[in-house]
Amino acid sequence: MSNKNIVAIGGGGFGRSLGELKIEKYITSLVKKERPKICFIPTASGDNDSYKLNFYRAFSKLNCITSHLDFFSRTENLEKKILSQDIIYVGGGNTKSMLAVWKEWDLHNILKIAYEKGIIMSGVSAGAICWFDQGITDSFSDKLEIINCLGIIKGIACPHYDEEKEREPFVKKIIKNQRIDSCICIEGNCALHIKNDFNYVSINFGNKKKCINISSENNELIKEYFKNYDCI
Repeated sequence: MSNKNIVAIGGGGFGRSLGELKIEKYITSLVKKERPKICFIPTASGDNDSYKLNFYRAFSKLNCITSHLDFFSRTENLEKKILSQDIIYVGGGNTKSMLAVWKEWDLHNILKIAYEKGIIMSGVSAGAICWFDQGITDSFSDKLEIINCLGIIKGIACPHYDEEKEREPFVKKIIKNQRIDSCICIEGNCALHIKNDFNYVSINFGNKKKCINISSENNELIKEYFKNYDCI
């Protein structure tokens, strides 16, 4: 049986600058192939061209066979495209709009099949939270909100936890008022690697960044830090 992997990145990576490509190297190392096939899905950014260019620059350096999937020009056969990959990488942007487009094209179900087959799922920001039951998103211009996501992984996730000042108080508020029970918070330059649904580790590729599960007991917030590893 194939291992199942999700690498959910809280912020950073090739979308900002190519840099040392630490988290990108980590993702590609999960595939035991000399030239893994990786497909970039930039739906959340409206298929942004400069974002796609950075993707090609980054993963071409890592000896990958690269491609992308557009939804705002003519769209390929999705099942054939997705199920032939070793890695899927989902870009950041507007999570709510991304999920709406995916559902219209039935991509959400194809991605679930790909995950079960052992194709590695990864992504940043919108591409990090989309795998969970729910995510905390800034898709709305005036507020953070909780939205339903793909439900491949149980729980609620929040990216950019230390990067955007409104994130931490929002998470604390919705836990204290019992709107949610707990939240997985992923800092920038950090990723949560989930293996086989239940094995969670934090992958730091910045300056001692972490992933934290925040919950409440007797009206007190509890922070539990996931086991942390540094990208080399």
